[in-house]
Parts: sequence; structure tokens; C-alpha cells
Amino acid sequence: MLYPIKFYPILKEKIWGGDKLRTILKKPSITNNVGESWEISTVDEDISIVSNGAYKGEKLNDLIIKYKSDLLGTRVYKEFGNQFPLLIKFIDAKEDLSVQLHPGDELARKRHNSFGKTEMWHVVQADPNAKLIIGFDKDTNKEEYETFLKKGKITQLLNFETVYKGDSYFIEAGRIHAINKGCLIAEIQQTSDITYRVYDWDRKDKNGNYRELHTDLALDALDYKKNNNFKLNCKKIANDVDEIISTKYFTTNTITVNKSLKRDYRGLDSFKIFMCVQGSGRIVVDDKVTAITFGETLLIPAMIKHLIIEKDELTMKLLEVYI
Repeated sequence: MLYPIKFYPILKEKIWGGDKLRTILKKPSITNNVGESWEISTVDEDISIVSNGAYKGEKLNDLIIKYKSDLLGTRVYKEFGNQFPLLIKFIDAKEDLSVQLHPGDELARKRHNSFGKTEMWHVVQADPNAKLIIGFDKDTNKEEYETFLKKGKITQLLNFETVYKGDSYFIEAGRIHAINKGCLIAEIQQTSDITYRVYDWDRKDKNGNYRELHTDLALDALDYKKNNNFKLNCKKIANDVDEIISTKYFTTNTITVNKSLKRDYRGLDSFKIFMCVQGSGRIVVDDKVTAITFGETLLIPAMIKHLIIEKDELTMKLLEVYI
């Protein structure tokens, strides 16, 4: 019988990573340069392994093969088969990430036999004056972009956003972007690890080498238009569900719980994901309780149609994700 599933985090050391995943989100890291915690993944060799219950130690892709639509939902399984359609992460930027973009589905399929990468960010914590780069500051074109890039002045074309805890942003495929230092982010994205890095702040890795850039690949993947539709509206309604984004790739809601909240999923043919971005509490299914704490992620199988969300002492906030 399926139940709310937790997974061991897959931790990724990065040149720009820090220690917030360990100190704030309590991830089991012993180093100070961990940039990413992959919470739910079936990307290549990075397969999530169950950390709770009867299936502890089993791989997510094996559970999908075994349970199919009971785990993913009939429609989702028909479209994606045995691959989990989303990659769920927490990201800690001690230093600026590279300026980058991701191809859309058509280009990614043609070049890499992969899905494209549309994503969203939710700011879990932000240092004072922390920023994100999202899109261009004005409409530009390939020729102007290449000129600024070759002169090392690409940042003069980019849009910088000062961010605060609780902000959410939508990053469409093709949109140039970067997470800057001081941001702790929850990221929800298509299952894809295709990134075109175009500028890396002229820094070198620990071996004294510059990281690979993907300048030519990016040219046909970029959206050169200024666009202001990236900031998402979060109403922060107490003890209710607030939809912040709904696309063909994923829907994300915020759930702020200060009492208890019943969720009825009888009209939804999809798995559900809970990312706890504040407080702690419990998910109750048929009188069986699964604890969830700040920084944890839960996968709720599609076959579970009713549950109750309960908080501990303080208000709990979840990101709820499904297709």
C-alpha cells in the first residue's frame, strides 16, 4: 500500500554553494559548499531513494514501474511513463550562480533527447539586498546580446530583482536568469538537467580552470524580449490554498496552516508534492501520521484522495505541487 513518501536528499557540491542547506534546512552535509539538495529526482543516475516506511531503501523509478498510475496518476503516467516528470530542489547560493538559460521542449528534444526546462523559484530565506537575475532589462536582439557578451558587459543588459522571503518567480524556458548570492531557494522544474551557461563572472574553479560556457548553443534558445510576467502573486491566505502558478508543466499552490486543513483530491488525477518552507506539522492519511518539518519534501501518491494537514505549535507553510 502506498503512503506519503520521503526521500534521502541528493546533495550537490557547487563552486557557488554554501552551508545553509545544512544550518537552516538541516540537510546531512559535512561540507560548506553544498549548493543543491535534489529532493525528488529520476534524472540520469541521480535517482531518489525512499527514506521512510515499508519501501525504505527502494528507488523512486522502481516504485513507478511497480505502481504506475497509482503513484503518478493515470494521465501523468500515460504521458511520462516510468520517468518522474518533475525535479524538486532546494538551492543555496553563497556566491552568484552563472548567468544561464534552458532550452524549451522542442529544442531540447532535438539537441539532447531531453525535456526542456521551465521552472519556478520560491524564496525560503534571503540575506539583506539579495537579488535574482530574471530576463533582460529591455528588449534586445541577438546582435546586441553578442556584442555585450564579447565585451564582458552582459550584466548591463540584465534585469536584477531584489528579493525577500516568501517571494515566488516563474522562469520560462529561454529566459536568461541567475540566482545571486544570499538566496535560499525552493525550485520546481521539469525533469531536465540541460543548462546553457553564458557568463560565469570570470571566476575559476578549484583547479584554476574556467567553467565551460555554451555561448553558441544559447543563441537560438534565448528569449530576447523584456518580459514582466515573472513575479508571482502570493496572497498568503491563512488556513487555505492559494494558487500561485498553473502551467502545462506544473501547478504550485501555497498552503498556510494555522489550524488543520482537509484536502480532497478526488478531482485531481496526479501525484502531489509538499515542500515545507516554514514550520512543521503532520500529514494524516487514514489515521496514519507522517511528520513533515521545515526543509523536508513529501511525495503524496495519486491514489491518496483525502488527507489532513496539521501544524505543530507555529504556523506551517507548504508548497503544494502537482500536474
